[in-house]
Amino acid sequence: MPLVCIDCRYIGPKPSGIAKVVQALVDWVPELAPDLDFLLLKNPKFTGQLSTAGNVTEAVVNAAANSPTTMWRLPAVVDLSQVDLFHATFNIMPARLRMPCVTTVHDIMWLTNPEWCNSRFSSLLERFFYQHGIRRALERSAAIATVSEASRHAIEGYAPQAADRIAVTPLGISSAYREIAYRPEDLSRLGLAPDRPFILCVGQYVPYKNHEGALRIFAEATESLDHVDLVFVQRLNRRSDGLRRLATSLGIAHRVRFLPLVEQRDLTLLFNAAKALLHPSYCEGFGLPLAEAMACGCPVVTSGRSAMLEVVGEAGLLADPDDVHAMAAALRRVIENSSLAATLKQKGLQRAVRFEWRRFAHDNLDVYRRVLRRTPEIRAEMKVNRMRAN
Repeated sequence: MPLVCIDCRYIGPKPSGIAKVVQALVDWVPELAPDLDFLLLKNPKFTGQLSTAGNVTEAVVNAAANSPTTMWRLPAVVDLSQVDLFHATFNIMPARLRMPCVTTVHDIMWLTNPEWCNSRFSSLLERFFYQHGIRRALERSAAIATVSEASRHAIEGYAPQAADRIAVTPLGISSAYREIAYRPEDLSRLGLAPDRPFILCVGQYVPYKNHEGALRIFAEATESLDHVDLVFVQRLNRRSDGLRRLATSLGIAHRVRFLPLVEQRDLTLLFNAAKALLHPSYCEGFGLPLAEAMACGCPVVTSGRSAMLEVVGEAGLLADPDDVHAMAAALRRVIENSSLAATLKQKGLQRAVRFEWRRFAHDNLDVYRRVLRRTPEIRAEMKVNRMRAN
């Protein structure tokens, strides 16, 4: 049977959106494709088995997912000699692969707006790394899977020659994200005051998430609502002190709470308890927190850009993330208008049902099968390209 290798090294002790995406492939693809064998590349920090399916084997790779070894030497550190198709799941395509490769390109911000990804001067080398790996993916992948129509349009605009190799595979939502009953003490356990309503902001602290903008939007929206708090759930780092200083300068530091990444059950609790999710990103490949919030009945206020409009549709309020006044007005409407909030909740619940991880896995499997059918042709093209390179 054909052997498909899926790089699963994002699954590990560090939670992330990409880890959820890869986990869905692990959970569903082997079951949906009993006629294929799968090799799963595993993070050494992940304990236990990734899958118990009979058509799966696993190989630990002692190299980080986003590392020079992955980028330029992966076939030297893990045996891929029997692999018929390789799935690179996190934007970059490794070099020296001797088989067709499907690359999931979630977004191309590193190519179009690198300052949104990391604003540090020391990120120049990081920018080169990701730009190199994504460009290789766009140029050489047998197929490019991307997670939204917005990302597809962005890729086509940047690399028109890749257009006929792109497949859109929309993401899903875990069934754990749903309406639940909770007690005041559940919020107390997380360090929140149960009697104080709050706005939720979820996502890692990187420039494209626009968390500074979220503070300004919240400050204006709640200028006369001192009883409302803002709760960030994010991966904080040494640069987060700037957020705290901004909160102080805006006079809202006493109403801003910073939580680290929380377990899924606690994030579900927060989505259920929040007055709204505030998500003023400049760009998203998909925006999982938006879909997860809707599945929990949490009203959404977000940017009318990129995939956010596609994911939320009419189930949320959208505005320009650069227009603090417009975003603040939308947020205040949700806070003060219970009828509007209830309408957004119902629309969100109805919209969220369309996002299924099983469907996502099935879409990726369709991409695998299309590439496998063309394997002889693709290998011949790869051989010619190698000869030209030499």
